[in-house]
This record gives sequence, structure tokens and C-alpha cells, in this order.
Amino acid sequence: MKRNIYLIMLFLSLAGFRISSTRSISGTVYSKADNQPLPGVAVLAEGTRLMATTDLKGHYSVAVPEGSSMLVFSAIGYQQQNRKIGKADRLDVWMDEAGNALTEVVVTAYGNAKSHRSPAKRMTEVPIFRNYPPNVESYKGITENTFLNPATTPLSTFAIDVDAASYSNVRRMISTGNMPPKDAVRIEEMINYFHYDMTGPANEDPVAIHTELASAPWNPQHRLLRIGLKARSIKTDKLPASNFVFLIDVSGSMENSNKLPLVKTSMKLLVDQLRDKDHVAIVTYAGAAGLQLPSTPASQKMKIKDIIENLGAGGSTAGGEGIKLAYQIARQNFIRGGNNRIILATDGDFNVGASSDQDMEQLIVNERKSGVSLSVLGFGMGNLKDSKMETLADKGHGNYAYIDNISEARKAMVTEFGATLFTVAKDVKIQVEFNPGKVQAYRLLGYENRLMEKEDFNNDQKIGGDMGVGHTITALYEIIPAGIKDNFSTSVDPLKYQRTKENKIRNASAEMLTVKFRYKAPDGDKSKMKQVAVTEVNLQLSKASADFRFASAVAELGMLLRDSEFKQKSDFDSLIARAKTAKGLDEEGFRAEFINLAQSAKLLAKSNSASSGTK
Repeated sequence: MKRNIYLIMLFLSLAGFRISSTRSISGTVYSKADNQPLPGVAVLAEGTRLMATTDLKGHYSVAVPEGSSMLVFSAIGYQQQNRKIGKADRLDVWMDEAGNALTEVVVTAYGNAKSHRSPAKRMTEVPIFRNYPPNVESYKGITENTFLNPATTPLSTFAIDVDAASYSNVRRMISTGNMPPKDAVRIEEMINYFHYDMTGPANEDPVAIHTELASAPWNPQHRLLRIGLKARSIKTDKLPASNFVFLIDVSGSMENSNKLPLVKTSMKLLVDQLRDKDHVAIVTYAGAAGLQLPSTPASQKMKIKDIIENLGAGGSTAGGEGIKLAYQIARQNFIRGGNNRIILATDGDFNVGASSDQDMEQLIVNERKSGVSLSVLGFGMGNLKDSKMETLADKGHGNYAYIDNISEARKAMVTEFGATLFTVAKDVKIQVEFNPGKVQAYRLLGYENRLMEKEDFNNDQKIGGDMGVGHTITALYEIIPAGIKDNFSTSVDPLKYQRTKENKIRNASAEMLTVKFRYKAPDGDKSKMKQVAVTEVNLQLSKASADFRFASAVAELGMLLRDSEFKQKSDFDSLIARAKTAKGLDEEGFRAEFINLAQSAKLLAKSNSASSGTK
């Protein structure tokens, strides 16, 4: 009898057991005002932690568990939409704007909510998910460049910076309802996130230089100088063979869905771009470092992808040991005349062994003589160690990108494959000499972490930045012309024991400044120099090129986000309007996304001002 009862109970339990299943709901989110796709919209399966974000074309795809009946669509500046899930697997949504004020932002972190209230009634909810408190992210401090007097400081020298991590990181924060900390905003990286239409070198030079001068948008009495560099384009099949080492952080801090799972997707996208002559090795690190895949021809794509897919996260983070092993593997498989590069994917949260920014810098300085470059891909939020990853890339002859979603992974691994991973000119430096007869004061916008002593320009032992295939680089200077009354120029009393001789011939020149830049071949040790002079012009901003106007809008947003003491008459409405007129073809949708980002930042800034009682 007992046996029959047990059998009946077992049968009932099995009858009541159901395997939980999910299905994928996808669609496109549009703005109801202009019927344009909306990037950066959070899509949440209600009652779960399953979430997706719309890409640059407004597309999303989210896993929905059985029993879930509602999708929640949230975006800064738009009214929240709650839509019932039907039988169809596609759901398109049109979102209404929330008006001119962001009135309440609720930041949800696994159920814990913070709200910043203003007097109005509307509410926008932005769900975000963290395992770490937001204050453990680290950023290198920035002391903003000031205006300098060319009579006493005629030379401005810096290494170019091809990194674009700051923009995607700032975008991530704003899209989740948070204004970024000032030190997370690196203006040069925001500007250089975007591609600009410049002609490449007409001869065998690897880099061409371009300049443009017009009135500054935030102070029409001032001038804005744009210096542009464009690297030579090379077809993918003509690029040298690559010796890649994928160095992947599999520590416990990487287990979140926007870390290791996104790393796997990103690296598999990269594998798809590789040619049969390329080779890939895979090194991982957690509590210790290990070789998961010896150097393998890229023709074996499925084998490489299988190793990547089977990686799991857990343990502490011995990043230093992982870097040492990766360099060892790269040296063992070195391709002379080829592209030898480590690609590090991490949140930068090293906590075992040598782990400080200084430790990492010394480690890379010791290793970079090997001819192996180091590129860094940053992932995740909450514990992001931006300062460490920027240092690694700068000192390792590489670049640093922050990947917050699949669209950004595609941009870095597919769209900009050559620019990201194949160097055509290394140790690129810029030096600008200003004519004090034409210039009263000047200021470099951004590049604070890349400034160099004037003597470093001609010193080939001092490293600069590297440019990849087809890469474009932009630098902006704000210039106060001679004779303009302003609040930024300073003076000192005449020297008692020294006299300075004025060079009246040069000061009488129509030249406002001269731009020089140096570079080396990827395998060279001796640099070459090019230069171009810029003559004073009084070109109105409206007559400047679309690229000039767009770059100025990005710089203006950066100054507002940093609350720069030099922002002068910077204004959200002005920069947004200017960016709209300078959007151009924008086939990838990046400039449209910037406009949406700037509008969100404007609403957040107003909300923060209302919360603090400031105007």
C-alpha cells in the first residue's frame, strides 16, 4: 500500500512539473514625434531581471520567460510605455516625449530605488542592474587645460589619442539616468568617437593633415581651430598577417550579463573578421592565469569560437599575471612584419598581485619593447576601472574602447576593424606654434592626459599615440585673437633681471600658427615630420564644414557635462540645433544617437538643477 502511495505521489509531482521556457520578443522603438528610431531605450520584461537596450536603429530583442505578460519601455525624455505581450513575437512601439522637463528619475538597482524629484508630476523610470555600488568606478583625475599666452608659452605639444571609450561610457551613464562624473568626460575621446570625412594621404605617407578655422560657437569673438589627421586606408586582404592573443578576464566580477556574455559575443564577432593567415591564442585569468587555446590558425573559426563560448566566470582577479602570460604567448608566436597584438577584455578590477595603475604602467613599459601592442576592451558598470584600462592602452601602443552593448561591439570589431587593430603610424605627436602677433591666448580642448614637454616632440624615445588603418583624429584649440578684450588672458609685471627680444618680422606675418606632427612607421624607430601653416581668417561658424560644426557640438556637450570654467555661453539647445544641421549622411546612425544623447543630458541637467534648487 505504501509503495502505491509513493508511486501516486511521484506521478502527481511529475504531472505538475513544467520546464520553464522562454521566447524572444523583438521589434523597433520609434519616437512618436518624428517617427525616427530611438536608440538607448531600456526594454524590461516586467517582474524579471531580463532586459535589453535598443541599438542605433531602434531595434531590440529580449528574452521573455513563460508567464511574463508585460514589456516596459523606458528612456530619458520619453513617457514610459507598458505593453502587453501577445502571441506575436514582434512588438513595435512608438514613444511620446515627456515634455521639456525631466521631472523624476527613478534608478532601480535590483529593486532598490533612488529618486530625484522636482515639483512636476510626470515620472520616467530607468531600470539599471548592478552587483556593485556606483562609487567603486575609478577615473583618472583631469586638470582642465587653461588659456596660455603665446608670448611666454608659444608651443603646445601632445600625443594624439585614438581612444573613444569616454563617449560610450558617458552614453551608458546618461541612458540609465545618471550624469557622468566630471573625470569620466574626456573631451578628445568624445570628439574622436565619430568618423570625419577627410582625404587620406595622396603619396606614400601614412597620414595626411588638415586644418580649419572658424568662429567659436560659445564665444563668436574667439576662433576655433580644428586639426585633423587621416590615416591611409588599406584593404583588409592587403593587411599583414596577425598574431592575436585574446586575454579574457573570467573573474567573478565578470559574471554579469553585460560583461562576460557580451565579451563572448564581441570576440566571436572579431573572429568572423579574421583571415586564414591570421592566428589566435586565448589566455584567461581569474585567481591565476592559464592558456586556454594555443596559437591557432583563424581558418579554424569554430574551434576558436567553441573555446570562447565555454568560458565561465568565477574567482579573484590576477590581471598582472594574465598580462605577463599573454605577452609571453605573443612573443613565442611573433610574426616579423606582422600585426602582433594582445586584446584584453576586462572591467579592469584587478585585485590579486600587482594591481595599481602604477604597477600596470611599469609592467607595460617593460613589455612594449617586444613589438607587441596591447588593445583594451572595457566592459560592465559599477566597478569599471577606467583609469587602469586607459593607462594600459596608452602605454601599450594600443587603443581603449568601452563596449556597453552589441552595437558598440559591432562598431569596434566589424565597422572599424582595421582602425582598431592594425597600426599604420605609431608615436604620432602634434606640436603647434602660435604667433603672439596674431594670438593673444589659446587653449587645447581635452588631451589633458596626453600633454608632453616641448622637448619631447623631437625626442624619438618619447612615445606618442598610434593610428590605425583609415583612422581619423581631431583636435580643437580655442584661440583668442590679438586685441580682443577677454577674461582669460593674464599678464605679469615686466621682468627686472631679464629682457626678451621681440621678433617683429615674424609677428608681422599673416600666419596665425604652424602645426607640426611627427610619426614613425609601425616597425620604425626614427620619426618623420610634416607641417602646415594656418593664416588668420574670420570665417563664420555657419560657413564651416559639417564635420567642423558637428565636432564643435560634441566638444560643447563635453564642456557642459564637465561644467567647465571655460564653457562661457555654451548651451544645450544651441549645440543640439547645430548637430542636427551637421548630421550629414550618417549611415550608421551615430550622429543621430549623439543628438538624442544631448537631449537626454539636457533633461537630466535641468532635473538636477531643480533638485538642488539652482537655476
